[in-house]
Amino acid sequence: MTTKRLYRPRNERMIAGVCAGIGSYLNIDPTLVRLAVLLLAVWGGGGILAYIIAWIVIPEEPLVSPATDLMPASPAPTAYASPMTPDAPKPPSEQS
Repeated sequence: MTTKRLYRPRNERMIAGVCAGIGSYLNIDPTLVRLAVLLLAVWGGGGILAYIIAWIVIPEEPLVSPATDLMPASPAPTAYASPMTPDAPKPPSEQS
């Protein structure tokens, strides 16, 4: 079983990603979390303090190495045979 962790995402954030992280963790729309924080901020300022504490306490999402995500599994096949083959078709740039 995969355990679910609470992180502040590196994308989908408005300020620090606290509401987006909580929304993702609870499987709800982050907009609802943002509205709840806004209501708490308007009614006594508790939302601002809670947001700042969550910003400090909730860790940021770990980095994923872009090199491993973008690297192809194998080199792309070429449409042309080796130049050593006598009957190999020439690429369009070399045709006369």
